[in-house]
Amino acid sequence: MSSTNLSPEELSAHWSVPAKTLERWRCEGIGPRFFKMAGHVRYRREDVEQFESASMRSSTTERVAQVRL
Repeated sequence: MSSTNLSPEELSAHWSVPAKTLERWRCEGIGPRFFKMAGHVRYRREDVEQFESASMRSSTTERVAQVRL
């Protein structure tokens, strides 16, 4: 992730999740914060990193609420 803002395709590749998953998360209000500029969705690197930090767990039995940042 070299640029400050990531496209859904870049984030999808970074996390190895389908871009459709990110689209669904945006519709459901979960996942990292995003913005739209000229009709294009972008994610700020700091929001992605904050979402990753908030999603950390200590064990597989630990439940993490759906994070909305």
